[in-house]
Order: sequence, then C-alpha cells, then structure tokens
Amino acid sequence: MADESNEITEERFRMVLKIVRENIPEPAGDWLRRVIRLQTPQIVPEGEKKTAFVNFMDICNTMRRQPHHVSSFLRYGFGSRCSFDEQQRWVVLGRFKLENFEALLRRYVIEYVVCLICKSTDTILPKENRVFVLRCEKCGSRREAWQIPWK
Repeated sequence: MADESNEITEERFRMVLKIVRENIPEPAGDWLRRVIRLQTPQIVPEGEKKTAFVNFMDICNTMRRQPHHVSSFLRYGFGSRCSFDEQQRWVVLGRFKLENFEALLRRYVIEYVVCLICKSTDTILPKENRVFVLRCEKCGSRREAWQIPWK
C-alpha cells in the first residue's frame, strides 16, 4: 500500500514538474544568448570620414522592424548624421568600429524586439496615439517603447 502511494506521488510530481517546465520561461541569464540570431554587421569605411553598414536591410528584416526606426535609433546612438546610398547601405558620418554597431544593435533588440515577460522575439511595434508600443504575439503583453529623441 505504501509503495502504491509513493508511485502515485512520484507520478503526480513528474506531471507537475513537466507542466512547470513547459509554462515557466527559462532563467534570465540564458535568454539573451539565444534571443535572436542576427548576422554580424558588415561595416566598411566609406572614404575618409564615413562608415557604411552594408547589410543594414537584411538585419532590419531579420528583426522585423522598419528600417526608418532602426536608422533613427542608430543615428541617435552615434550622434551623427546618416543616409542611405544607392545600394541601400546605411552610411553614417564618422569612423566607427564593428563593436560600436554590435553594441547599439544589442540595445535595440532589448528595447524594441524582445518581450520582457516571455522573452520572445515574436513581437510587433505599432504606433498607437503617436507612441510606439511593443506588443508580444506570443503572450499578449504590451508596453510602451522608449521614444527616440529627435534632434
């Protein structure tokens, strides 16, 4: 009788553990490493005073974000003027290193792509009443996104 009771208790414990593992997100430290796989930015010097971001459009498509919004964030982060050239490369005034681009893109992903509740990247960024709102398609949460100051 005691063995049967222990078997039932163990079985229930396994069921509860399975439900918990399926419904509770993983520890906070692990999620950022596998949040979103972006290609490494291809950065090339453009003349003496400019830097070109060659695969800018590909990275915007991977993040599912509008190039104009990503461009505004990078422009604010670098504190410099920027534009698109004929080949759809994003060109910024100034000489910047790959590490600068990677750090800014990482900040962008955390602020405008990843859901803070479930850590999903299945999000959209619509504008509601002149404010960008990050909405998660997976868990349904929503939050106001940081507004990029316009210079």
